[in-house]
Amino acid sequence: MEDPDSASFLLNVCSFPVYAWLKPFTLPVLLELIALLLLLTGSALISGSEIAFFSLNPPHMKELRDQPEGRNKLVLTLLENPKKLLATILISNNFINVTLVILSTYIASELFVMGPVIEFVVLAIVITTLILLFGEVLPKMYATRFSLKFARFMSPVIHWLSWIFFPLSVILVRSTSFIDKRLSKKRQNISMSDLSDAIEITSDDTTPEDERKILKGIAKFGDIEVKEIMKSRIDVVAVDIQTTFEDLLKVITESGYSRIPVYQESFDRVEGILYVKDLLSHLGRGDKFQWSVLIRDAFFVPENKKINDLLQEFQEKKIHMAVIVDEYGGTSGIVTLEDIIEEIVGEISDEFDTTDDEVAFSRIDAHNYIFEGKTTINDFCKIVGIEGDVFDAVKGESDSLAGLILEIEGKIPPKETVVRFRNFDFKVLAANDRRIQKIRITIHEAKDQTEH
Repeated sequence: MEDPDSASFLLNVCSFPVYAWLKPFTLPVLLELIALLLLLTGSALISGSEIAFFSLNPPHMKELRDQPEGRNKLVLTLLENPKKLLATILISNNFINVTLVILSTYIASELFVMGPVIEFVVLAIVITTLILLFGEVLPKMYATRFSLKFARFMSPVIHWLSWIFFPLSVILVRSTSFIDKRLSKKRQNISMSDLSDAIEITSDDTTPEDERKILKGIAKFGDIEVKEIMKSRIDVVAVDIQTTFEDLLKVITESGYSRIPVYQESFDRVEGILYVKDLLSHLGRGDKFQWSVLIRDAFFVPENKKINDLLQEFQEKKIHMAVIVDEYGGTSGIVTLEDIIEEIVGEISDEFDTTDDEVAFSRIDAHNYIFEGKTTINDFCKIVGIEGDVFDAVKGESDSLAGLILEIEGKIPPKETVVRFRNFDFKVLAANDRRIQKIRITIHEAKDQTEH
């Protein structure tokens, strides 16, 4: 006779919702399983297409353009509208995955009698794992390695699907474009100062100082004008076109420059640039040698040109020097390719550089410096480690420390005059009727700053 306690236990187990057993296998269920397998294959192909199309690199694109016919042409056509292509792929993939889940649920109910727990395990874990593994991960791994081959294979299918889901893809593309425009209107512009602060915050103690300076240089690069980094005309070594060959060689030897501007009568009339290497084959000539025939055309740029644009022109024209002109056509100075590169990587020195080419200054202590008046504001800010836009409100058109004081005072102040702006004290140490020659600068703590 059966133990009543055992019977009660078995009854409780059977009533618990964790149970499952197989139903009779029928032909409709077999067809449904085949459809499920086809849908899983379709999901894999569509998922791989997304990676394949959007990971085509320049060599792949060149190969497609070199033979723009057949499937190559179809791939190029689809890539002409990437938003529509992505919308088509996403819509198709979601339709297939949703159908997969619905069909798998139906098949599970046809094949098994399951309690709620087993049903959850089968649908939420097994089916999801199958879709992720065979419908997402594996095909995308394959498409990453063979992107061009995969894109060519799937291009007719994606082209066909783009027509089927055309109404939905148009709605999706237009709605995302509308949202993107709305967000872009509200997006605030990030100042170069904010970007520099972000670089400083995200850089830890292990980040080399040189790398930090390069990142800051790149952040500010697009906002710097050539007049901020140019060598002023009073510091430029240039020669008159009437200079004798012997005197010219003396100027070249003393200066050590490889390119020298040549002018006629005054530096405001620059005739061209003399490349010293062009003289090498003529060194034995006498003093009557007409060296002016070797002059190359000068490249003139305005003061307000951005240095990133100038760098691009230097690359296109294969030149290393430009003559800077003001709004009246007068010569303001020169700028070289090295000057531009130094704004990113810092000071570049080689065996031919001398201390005369560097910014002349003396550091008395952590708060006091002595600079020459011709020192550019840009160089001063880099040396003392402050943002380059500190003096934007008062510097006007000036680019040097002397010009900054002239803008603030409106005149050339006499010797020993102290000009204050915020937490900076500019004391004139040397000046004449024409220019401010030497300045002592004291930088107070920010809490003590006072507006001029």
